[in-house]
Amino acid sequence: MSAELISILALVALFAIATVLPINMGALAFVAAFLVGTLAVGMSTDDIVAGFPAELVITLIGVTYLFAIAQNNGTVDLLVRGAVKLVAGRVAFIPWIMFAVTAVLTAIGALSPAAVAIIAPVALGFAARYRINPLLMGMMVVHGAQGGGFSPISVYGTTVNNIVEDNGLAGSPLTNFLASLGFNIAIAVVLFLVFGGRQLLGRRADDELEAEEHELAAAGGRGQVVKGHGVRTTGGADDEPSGGRVTAEQVLTLVGLASLAVLALVFDLDIGFVSITIATVLALFSAARHKGAVMQISWSTVLLIGGVLTFVFVLQEAGTIEYVGEAVTKLGSPLLVALLLAYIGAVVSAFASSTAILGVAISLAVPFLMGGDIGAIGVVAALSVAATIVDVSPFSTNGALVLANAQDVDRDKFYKQMLAYSGVVVVIGPLVAWLVFVVPGWL
Repeated sequence: MSAELISILALVALFAIATVLPINMGALAFVAAFLVGTLAVGMSTDDIVAGFPAELVITLIGVTYLFAIAQNNGTVDLLVRGAVKLVAGRVAFIPWIMFAVTAVLTAIGALSPAAVAIIAPVALGFAARYRINPLLMGMMVVHGAQGGGFSPISVYGTTVNNIVEDNGLAGSPLTNFLASLGFNIAIAVVLFLVFGGRQLLGRRADDELEAEEHELAAAGGRGQVVKGHGVRTTGGADDEPSGGRVTAEQVLTLVGLASLAVLALVFDLDIGFVSITIATVLALFSAARHKGAVMQISWSTVLLIGGVLTFVFVLQEAGTIEYVGEAVTKLGSPLLVALLLAYIGAVVSAFASSTAILGVAISLAVPFLMGGDIGAIGVVAALSVAATIVDVSPFSTNGALVLANAQDVDRDKFYKQMLAYSGVVVVIGPLVAWLVFVVPGWL
């Protein structure tokens, strides 16, 4: 059996095992890279290690370390509270604020699951308190994270842009970012209209609090408020975070986050090293408080990306990418190829890692994109969108975070609602992305 076929079978087994069993795909990918590389391709371990994405791993470590500190010292909560105050308590704007805040976090470098993990608990707490459909609120958070997720300094953006650049394809980081942002905004508008957003217009947070007080009084002061979504105990963690004064450490953290964006975007400094530097400076001011921040680094994601991209390097060395590209080209229609890759990316990503799928899908698209018969920028945008919008699935990290943090809901019912919604996104999303980004470049 040829090295190309062996590596393809290894890739299929990799995704199958990671989908069925709770094993980190990166660990499996390292094993596959070692076995396929040494036994089938004849690579040495030094050759395999050469494909390890060191720069990207440093970015992941630095960014997640910085945001762990920002979360621990209350800076992220401060940003969220300030954003809500900007809308003067208008309930209809709260889902959009959550969308925007999560988009900004991922746009300036936060991992999508990290941003969702930070914002989802707050957002779903607001949903319970202000009687906002939790599916609307949760999906707005996820789509916000994906909307900002392809900025030039984000993890998704860096991953895609590096692959495009390394393969000599025509690329446009700004176009890819705006394509994802616009696509997710469009989905958010539909979400808002379908899942009760119109009923929120005209409602104010103060009115909701007064209604809650009346219901509490009517309940005889028993400490529970019966609401449209269920029953909850008033007070405690369910309530909106309290205000409080801004601390010097929070001001310093805000300056650090702003500096990160400026240094990475304006001065083109490496975001990984800049993030680690800023995080370390912040930790120096409160070493005891932040001694556990290192443990909050997304090591599982580091393992995932490091393993998968190392295995992608082995696939390239084995000639698998060219082999698949030639087979795909024989289908005769680059349009059909692009559509099939978009659906493959969406279906697999709904159960596995979007970051991992991005690396594989775009790499597989490289051979037929090199031919110039179809616009590379449009295809990359379509694959990027298709592989990430499905993170609303309850089987994905982002979707699972929303499911876990939903308040005052029948969890089984909410799970089924999320599953139905993600099914619609998987079926319709790749097709629309293909029609919007790929077809116009072909005509």
